[in-house]
Amino acid sequence: MASSSSNISGKWTYRSFHNDPKPVGDDPKAALDLIFAEADLNIESVSNTDFFAQLDWDGGGMDLKGTMTQGSPDTPVAFSIVGYGRPGTSTDGWEYAYNGCLAYKWPNGVGQVPALVGSIVRVKSHGSGSPAGYTASFVAVMKSR
Repeated sequence: MASSSSNISGKWTYRSFHNDPKPVGDDPKAALDLIFAEADLNIESVSNTDFFAQLDWDGGGMDLKGTMTQGSPDTPVAFSIVGYGRPGTSTDGWEYAYNGCLAYKWPNGVGQVPALVGSIVRVKSHGSGSPAGYTASFVAVMKSR
């Protein structure tokens, strides 16, 4: 099996979602309103357990530092990340924590694309409408290694 860092290193499309249990039905606007953030996530391994990453979106971004645990057939690669806003930018002072894992690879899956799944918490408040402690869920789908 490849090292755990090679399992998540690469370029991903990241989307986080407000954890609102209300059904959206056939309302496209309600579905779009569930998106908390969308960004490019680029992960580079430093060792078998440590990595750096960048989360970039139009007009902003954060720098991430993470650790992961080796996966097995019964246990997926798991990771924890701390993301920091970039000094001198609109995200200066931001801090978020992420916890997640590599989604299960189905043995008979057809065209399955690797995905990261997990949750996020805002560690530090920023602005009047962005309190510390806010949580969301995320999915990142691999674009390339």
